Amino acid sequence: MDYQSLFNTGLGVSCAVTGWFARELWSAVKELKADLAKLREDLPRTYVARDDYRADMREIKALEMVNMQLLLAIHEGGTLRVRDDAP
Repeated sequence: MDYQSLFNTGLGVSCAVTGWFARELWSAVKELKADLAKLREDLPRTYVARDDYRADMREIKALEMVNMQLLLAIHEGGTLRVRDDAP
């Protein structure tokens, strides 16, 4: 086998490997694009909206205040103060 045939065979094999790799890369990119599109659709439905989160946090903070007042009243044996402006 002469050098030209060896070079042509090596070049053919390297082109085939490069082509296979490029095809695999192309299909992976297409799959990632599809996954990203699905994620863009699903993401707003699976996470809580900002307004809902803020409203829930206000409720939790109000309950924490009530809890702290109860604990202080129990600990000190004093009277419990009730706020009229609580939501």
